[in-house]
Amino acid sequence: MKANPVREAVDSLANSRGRSTQHILIGLGLTVGAVAVSALVARMNAPSEDNYEVYSDYEELVQPEIKPPSKVFALIWPPLLMALTLSGLRIWNAPRSAARTQALTLWGAVQALNAVWMALGPKRLGGQLAAAVASLGTSAAYVWRARRVDPPAANMVAPYVGWIGFANVLTEELWRRNTQVQTLH
Repeated sequence: MKANPVREAVDSLANSRGRSTQHILIGLGLTVGAVAVSALVARMNAPSEDNYEVYSDYEELVQPEIKPPSKVFALIWPPLLMALTLSGLRIWNAPRSAARTQALTLWGAVQALNAVWMALGPKRLGGQLAAAVASLGTSAAYVWRARRVDPPAANMVAPYVGWIGFANVLTEELWRRNTQVQTLH
């Protein structure tokens, strides 16, 4: 029997050899759904002209000097979220083990922390900073644990962890500058 080249490509990309189509589709639904919810929360709380209340709250803040233009964020986030989704799917499709369960738990915690980080908004900078630091630590722990389960899944998320590290610097700087401004008033 000749192998199906589409299925072989999916198996290679998603680490799904030996997994049923149903298992793959459930994993795809869970990973895409979790990332989509996190991204939706971020979008709903993004400082854009479409979201005037949040936009005006962010405009009132003293911004970090190193903040990239909004268009940079718009270009960077989609591929990072795609890599995060694929990484989670690869871990989902890995053989059952304690390490897999731990990696999936950490992956889910990363999604939740990112949603909390974005949902807190500009009026809760201390909470944003706490969520940002927790997200960075959890993301790094996820990479460490994922490496034991599926090294390519861990490698896919390394750029995401780097970007989250940079976002932590921005969040800390935003918090620091605006805490000092509030203290002076």
